[in-house]
Amino acid sequence: MKQQQAEGTLREPKPPFPKQHLPGTGLESKLDPRPRFQAEAYRPAGKLRGKVALVTGGDSGIGRAVALLYAREGANVAITFLPEEQSDADETRTAIEAAGAQCLAIAGDLTDASFCDDVVEQTVRQFGKLDILVSNAAHQNRKSSLRDVTDEEFDATFKTNIYAYFRLSRAALRHMKAGSAIIATSSETGIMGSPKLPDYSATKGAINAFTKSLAIDLIDKGIRVNAVAPGPVWTPLNPSDDGMKPADVAKFGEDSPMGRPAQPEELAPAYVFLASNADSSYVTGIVLQVMGGETTGG
Repeated sequence: MKQQQAEGTLREPKPPFPKQHLPGTGLESKLDPRPRFQAEAYRPAGKLRGKVALVTGGDSGIGRAVALLYAREGANVAITFLPEEQSDADETRTAIEAAGAQCLAIAGDLTDASFCDDVVEQTVRQFGKLDILVSNAAHQNRKSSLRDVTDEEFDATFKTNIYAYFRLSRAALRHMKAGSAIIATSSETGIMGSPKLPDYSATKGAINAFTKSLAIDLIDKGIRVNAVAPGPVWTPLNPSDDGMKPADVAKFGEDSPMGRPAQPEELAPAYVFLASNADSSYVTGIVLQVMGGETTGG
């Protein structure tokens, strides 16, 4: 599935994909086809030169693509990942350094409140400041009904998706100055809901509300806060979902109006836009929908 450019349109892979399931949290290196994150058609313009960014879940998926584009735009980047994702994180760090930026890779669990504080402090110690926070790491597991969502699963989803966003933001604001930006990864499920993902959808709705509330609070400080709501994206998140059968992975994204999932490289420019004061200085409190033709007024 070689990427081609025809009449200005990138031809991205469409289902059916190979039937597969990734164990654990899922390594991007094991996903077939490999997600596209290099964004070869993207042309950087130094929009983030001299900035420092922290991207959670930066080892793979959307986080990896965002971290690399930030590096290409001139930022030094810290990424977080779970210890079992070390090999993916190493690949991301290699790509960032090849782009001419420095990368700090920090292993740990964002459900641990102290780790959320620690990654911010490590980033500031390493680079001297923090200008951009991208709260991107996520957890999900489909269930056939609400009866199957345990308290433990509910807690894990909320602590990864929304507690970490709250804690990271609180820690980052101790260091951020005017011109800084906070960006969260939301989801179309936070706008439209999903019957198989009630807990995940609820966290994404909470992300949207928290984003809007924090944005209003920080206007006077000159710090902008926004979120990106993707539709289906070809990352390890869904193929490693315990409730997703290999046959469903093969069809992932086919119900999208575009008939396919997005590639991470198609999401990453939205995060550059929201981080760049040259592009979005008057944009705060939005949930930017990148949903492949799915439309909603939410």
